[in-house]
Amino acid sequence: MTDTMTPEQRHRCMSRIGSKGTKPELAVRRWLWGHGYRYRLNVKSVPGRPDIVMRPYRTAIFVNGCFWHGHEGCKAFKTPQSNTAFWEAKIARNRLRDRQNYDILHRNGWNVVVVWECQLTTKRLEQTMRRVELVLNQNMLSRYTKQKPQAYAVSGSTAPVAAEGGQF
Repeated sequence: MTDTMTPEQRHRCMSRIGSKGTKPELAVRRWLWGHGYRYRLNVKSVPGRPDIVMRPYRTAIFVNGCFWHGHEGCKAFKTPQSNTAFWEAKIARNRLRDRQNYDILHRNGWNVVVVWECQLTTKRLEQTMRRVELVLNQNMLSRYTKQKPQAYAVSGSTAPVAAEGGQF
């Protein structure tokens, strides 16, 4: 299918796509705030400038758009048919930069959580955010306990719960 916009219109349209305050990011922030989690946004001093930084949990959360970050196996990620070489190179650079940022954060003792745009649909938001909450709890427990925290499922509940080394 050919593009229905002129190159100037397409350029104007694409140049207005922001990197902060996107709908997926706002959904994550709203859920975290509503559940009592406090955070900072786009902290420059943290490598990779994560979307959400939770210092007490030593966790950086990246909310990635499936198209812009090349989410493999996702319906939202499809290489455009026009100017394909440019888009493939751009998405490859984004993926490389993401991996480098995650590695730097890990080496500096940070935990990295990546939430993909496709995981934040109305049907999947709660399940995704419960997983993020589990990771945050495990991160907090691992900072203050000698044993690694282990997840276990509570009967009748679909969300796993973090507990210290099997002590109930």
